[in-house]
Amino acid sequence: MRLKDKVCLITGGAAGIGKATAERFAEEGAKVVICDLDDGAGKQVAEAIGGEYYNVNVTDRQAVQAWVDDVVEKHGRVDVLINNTGVLRDGLFVKVKEGELASQMSEENFDLVIDVNLKGVFNCAQAVSPYMIKQGDGGAIINTTSIVGLDGNFGQTNYVASKAGVIGMTKVWARELGRHKIRVNAIAPGFTLTEMVKQMPEKILEGMVAKTPMRRMGEPVDIANAFLFLASDEATFISGVTLRVDGGIVVGT
Repeated sequence: MRLKDKVCLITGGAAGIGKATAERFAEEGAKVVICDLDDGAGKQVAEAIGGEYYNVNVTDRQAVQAWVDDVVEKHGRVDVLINNTGVLRDGLFVKVKEGELASQMSEENFDLVIDVNLKGVFNCAQAVSPYMIKQGDGGAIINTTSIVGLDGNFGQTNYVASKAGVIGMTKVWARELGRHKIRVNAIAPGFTLTEMVKQMPEKILEGMVAKTPMRRMGEPVDIANAFLFLASDEATFISGVTLRVDGGIVVGT
């Protein structure tokens, strides 16, 4: 019961890594509050673990603040924030055919990924931080980045930029909030078998496994267990870290 009675907020908690994290946290005694945009799946997860579900778009600053305010009004505090929500809109930066520009990543897809993956993390962390400071006994903010935020990846300018930005913000917040006993860390998952990834062609999945030294893909619970460790009192002197949970992979070109 490493999180007994701790109030834990998880964004993107309706599926994949967020769902697995909600389940693990509940098993460890946490009061779990998830948000997502998938009401059906979100409510199902919350009901199954005895938690709470909110429909929140993390890019909407007012909606995020209203969510956090309501949770604190109900529970009196917030101990852990897991920033997990993220989207993909892959595409080449520029694609040239026969010496002529054929296509390029759209401004719309760049802005969307930055808005959700980077600004969404900013919005949620800034909403919970004043409450954690006021509590006096701190808290833990854990952000989801990616191995590609460290290594880069072909065709993911927007996603890599957002995840590299999350790593940078994590380091800044660890320095700024440490004096208030707030620990800020990040998790960088490798290839992980979420619902979205399982829908990819078998050949692509085989390639992911082949590139991973441990010769398997990660399961959502592998990432959830890393979140659990960093959220628990076992990690009270760990802050500003980006922890790779990737089976040893180094992404190449």
